[in-house]
Amino acid sequence: MSLSKEEFSAASHALRQHRRILILPHANVDPDGLGAALACYHLFSALGKDVTVVCPDTPPESLAFLPGFDHMSEDLAAQEQYVLTINLDDGVEVDKLRYSVEDRKVNIIVVPKGGTIRKEQVVFSDGEYPYDMIVVVDTADLPLLGSLHTQHPRLFSTMPVLNVDHHVSNTRYGTLQLVDPSAASATAVLYEWCQNDPDLAQHLTPDVATLLLTGLITDTRSFQNPNTTPRSLEVAAELLEKGARQQEIIRHIYKTKPLSTLRVWGRALNRMQVDAGAGIVWSSVSREDLAEMGAESKETHGLLDELISTIPDAHLYVLFTELEDGGLKASMRSSSSVDASKMAHALFGGGGHPRAAGFRVHGFDNFDLQVLECIQQLKAHLRSFSGSVPLQEERMLPQTHSGAATETDVLRDLSDTDALRSAGTDVVSDLVQPSSQEDAK
Repeated sequence: MSLSKEEFSAASHALRQHRRILILPHANVDPDGLGAALACYHLFSALGKDVTVVCPDTPPESLAFLPGFDHMSEDLAAQEQYVLTINLDDGVEVDKLRYSVEDRKVNIIVVPKGGTIRKEQVVFSDGEYPYDMIVVVDTADLPLLGSLHTQHPRLFSTMPVLNVDHHVSNTRYGTLQLVDPSAASATAVLYEWCQNDPDLAQHLTPDVATLLLTGLITDTRSFQNPNTTPRSLEVAAELLEKGARQQEIIRHIYKTKPLSTLRVWGRALNRMQVDAGAGIVWSSVSREDLAEMGAESKETHGLLDELISTIPDAHLYVLFTELEDGGLKASMRSSSSVDASKMAHALFGGGGHPRAAGFRVHGFDNFDLQVLECIQQLKAHLRSFSGSVPLQEERMLPQTHSGAATETDVLRDLSDTDALRSAGTDVVSDLVQPSSQEDAK
């Protein structure tokens, strides 16, 4: 671990000095972010803290098995307060107080008992949030919190923020940081914090262990990703000894997918493209695709690993997803010869890990044209590497006379639910496991 005992001690001291804790994972939350947030909820609550977990958007139903899932809320809007203060002169008392709302205006009616109230005595101020400390987990930069950050800037400037993360692209925001790029997941950082704090360690229950193991398994893609270290395996073993329910995680994360997800995956796999010279494989899912399949953008999570398994010798794999708000999210995986995080940051202001990163694009008119523009920039960047090795021809997709990839309906029969029921096979279990969640969140 790259974190010192002093850093863990400082985080523990801050936690003990505050009582009302707000826990925030990043928008478009993944299993590591949600697992870390809910683990904090259980651990801090056990210490007697008043804990609130706010998820910036609706978390995937596939994660509803996580202990504490029902304790989350989605917004802070109803919890911010504003105060109207009337300074009363000596001898002036309030007889009646009422309010009305009309024409999009709030009228506060104050009837004094004797004397008068002048407008100079009325002061408007921001009230206090019902929190005194924020813990942000698995988030490389505050803007990745989405609307929670843009709509509540005062929240992050008026109270201490503890930054718990493992991304190399973390901007080191916050009053305190527990940021360890050598850790395989944010939940692994939390586990090490528990190991350095006896009070937290005694509350590491089977539920908390399950939450921590969920993040570790998914962010290492079942210990297949290059971010897997000997310590990752040690932590996993220790969490299992503490009662983590590994089979429950596998069943819900890897073996349960709705039909809409499988249809979207089929569309993206059919649309897969390859450039042998640049060593890049990519695909895309538009909003029209999602609407046709009755799916949401977050259901493309894990699809990128299917591209990797189909053509394993590329330098870069990219999945472009058009989001419901009109933006574009690109998820990237790379070989050891390419630093995906540096590339994403240099070209598009994104980030993540060296082998797993991503970026966002906003403000385009046409999704397909924007995808092509991004691909051209990525190709140019890849070709700038000296000694770049092209893809092996036998690994390439079949090509038509026009050079476009031939579409193969790999999930042609998935729309026939009766056929699925009668087949008696687990079509889901053969699909590649979800990605390592490093898509610039």
